[in-house]
Amino acid sequence: MAEPAAVSAPAVIVKSKGLLTAAIMVAVVMQVLDTTIANVALPHMRASLGASQDEINWVLTSYIVASAIATPLTGWVADRLGRRRLLLGAVVGFTAASLLCGLAANLTQMVLFRIVQGMCGAMLVPLAQATMMDINPREKLGQAMAIFGAGIMFGPIIGPTLGGWLTETFNWRAVFLVNLPVGILAFVMLFVLMPDTIIKVRKFDFFGFGMLALAVASLQMLLDRGQGVGWFESAEIWLYLLLSISGLWVFTVHCLTASNPFIDMAMFRDRNFVTGLVLILATGITLFRASPSCPQCCRT
Repeated sequence: MAEPAAVSAPAVIVKSKGLLTAAIMVAVVMQVLDTTIANVALPHMRASLGASQDEINWVLTSYIVASAIATPLTGWVADRLGRRRLLLGAVVGFTAASLLCGLAANLTQMVLFRIVQGMCGAMLVPLAQATMMDINPREKLGQAMAIFGAGIMFGPIIGPTLGGWLTETFNWRAVFLVNLPVGILAFVMLFVLMPDTIIKVRKFDFFGFGMLALAVASLQMLLDRGQGVGWFESAEIWLYLLLSISGLWVFTVHCLTASNPFIDMAMFRDRNFVTGLVLILATGITLFRASPSCPQCCRT
């Protein structure tokens, strides 16, 4: 008689895995929703804040660039502070920044608060994924990540519709203020249910991170600003391209030669990992690209 297959135990035992999963998903959907919900409100923000067509796009650009820079920092900061503290802090920071965005009196304040919102929001998704992997046994990870993926896809899809309804029914400030009850709910649930993790002290490759941040931020600025300034007819776009290529080149060489690089390049030998990167790139292009018929103010 064959012996039943052994069932692995999760890395972290929690009292209520279902409630913790729900709490994580509330926080993640709140963050992902904010990547698209503000787009349709830009014309109203422009009139209210007295900004030009080009200036108001910084409301989107500042959020995306801040997110791109903060995401690679998440693992190291989580090791230093503990995942529970960082996740709770990120939820509080994101919710507070949403409130401040809703109360912003001018474009400068809005852009600054969006930077804070983007940095805090960028940490929510990787922390949520890491927690999901810790609280589920190995054989249940596929099911758990499918649930997580469904939440990730829900936000960008409903964002423009919800943002348009809130803007027309109330005003553009509602697209930010709607995060308050959601953020408070997520914080209370996570405060009660989120387990502590071991604090680790490990070296951080500041030079490698700096080069990666330069490359990613410059590429994002190139993509965001290109349409408005005529792409490569503008010296600004050529500068972004030069900075992006230079940063990526130095980062790659550094990671291949440093003893403790920011990213271990050996991971790219894993075909499953590389395939996943290609698929998520295609998904991102599909979800966040601008339609040719979409007005310039809605482009991300």
